[in-house]
Amino acid sequence: MSLAPDVVCAVVARTRHKMLQVEVQEAAKSGGKFVEVRIDFLTKAIDYKRLLPYKQCSWLATIRRPIDGGRWSGTEAERQILLRQAIVSGGFEWIDVETDIADGIRRFGTVKRVISYHNMGETPPDLEAIYDNMLKQDGDVYKVAVLPRSAADIARIIAIQQKATKPTICFGMGDFGFPTRFTALKFGAPWIYAMFNKERELAPGMPSVADFRTTYPVRSIDDETQFYALAGDPVGHSLSPILHNHLFQRNKINAFYVPYRVQAGLLADAVKALEAVPVSGYSVTIPHKTAAAELATHQDDTVVAVNAANTLLQQRDGYGALNTDYPAILACLREYYEERAAKSGGTVREFAGLHVLLLGAGGVSRAIAHALHRAGAIVTIASRTGNTAKALATEVGCKAVEWVARHNVAPCELLVNGTPLGMHPKVDESPIHAGYLTPEMCVFDTVYNPEQTLLLRDARDRAAGTVSGVEMFARQAALQFELFTKREASLEMIRELIRKALSPLTKAMDGESRKSGMMNQESIDENEAKTA
Repeated sequence: MSLAPDVVCAVVARTRHKMLQVEVQEAAKSGGKFVEVRIDFLTKAIDYKRLLPYKQCSWLATIRRPIDGGRWSGTEAERQILLRQAIVSGGFEWIDVETDIADGIRRFGTVKRVISYHNMGETPPDLEAIYDNMLKQDGDVYKVAVLPRSAADIARIIAIQQKATKPTICFGMGDFGFPTRFTALKFGAPWIYAMFNKERELAPGMPSVADFRTTYPVRSIDDETQFYALAGDPVGHSLSPILHNHLFQRNKINAFYVPYRVQAGLLADAVKALEAVPVSGYSVTIPHKTAAAELATHQDDTVVAVNAANTLLQQRDGYGALNTDYPAILACLREYYEERAAKSGGTVREFAGLHVLLLGAGGVSRAIAHALHRAGAIVTIASRTGNTAKALATEVGCKAVEWVARHNVAPCELLVNGTPLGMHPKVDESPIHAGYLTPEMCVFDTVYNPEQTLLLRDARDRAAGTVSGVEMFARQAALQFELFTKREASLEMIRELIRKALSPLTKAMDGESRKSGMMNQESIDENEAKTA
């Protein structure tokens, strides 16, 4: 039975002894019990005596070559001398030695050995043979870190971890391999590596210790943990991991949610690669919503109508496809028109006869177009790729115009942005000129990061009504959480989590801060973050 990891291995890498001394102390003070000291980052010759007085927890010594992703600039003979010195220094409980030199550096005293293999360019075809040979070497833990370039590579990486007969940490680097850093824990990896200083990227896709406090509760992972994932490209901007992992924690559900960067056209292969985990459900975003509908063996009525899905649920004979965007869209707009009517003392505006300009023809726009057209709205679609707008308009039974002609559409009572224009980090973009907006309009932006996009700010300046993407994201996420867990989610709690997660970005945009990290530990829930 695999257990939750006792420790996170916090990686400290600095160019100067003085800063290395500071960070190893800070890592221990912050609760770290295990630190990898990256000696190869030092620009001057290592002086072990200068470091040892600052030792407050277990240390792993690593001197990585450039070919393995490190910064060692000396000769190989000099490197191996330093590794032997680290072993006999009395300051390190662990030493990392690469598989090609492990037989030449013998075990000494009580120092334990990580036998490692790194490939920064690929997942080699003979990886299984490489790993089998590693197991014949004198190690305590075996580490395999490779760069996956296909779904088949991901499946092989997971299989090695699953079948490991000795303590093993096997994972894929980069965005594509990111989920395997966490699934390794489910299948018995003794620890996970994380940057202590998130400003210093040490390996492609390596998470930071801060990420574990705010987003990824790795200490909760065990062999019973259910995995869920966000499939899309890009996924780095998404708040879904923060949101769903906190909801799992608050509801005491043994589940874990990871982002999975999957390029266009590769969804089916990518999903198949994680079948062995298995992944119990997927959130699906750009550009895979149509592919998700086609991938599923079962589709709900909305998916059949829209031919786009944002949710996949594992079933015995495949995946069921659902679309939580569709009801979320209508709920957001219904609430807006009800609130407007309550303020003005007028009647609630019905969707029937409502003139809508929809910008975009991708997955979310498909749901918007079908939902509003079915509700009786008069929809016009404009997309930067004109053919997709025409195809969607033909399918829905509405009108399409060229992107350059979008400002000529009149009348327009509801403007909906279904494009990613304005999404972080390109927050200075807007899909429409501010001069097109009028006080009579409602402007609905499906982008939620940032909440207050340039489009919405322009709309407010023009006295138009606004609906932010946060509202839609919250509603569809609540429905998705219920599908994943069969438990009701608090919409207010979800809104709170989203806005707290977005708050650093909001401050940066307002000039109060130039840092755009996701969120700090205190901003989400101090007590929960400590247990995460």
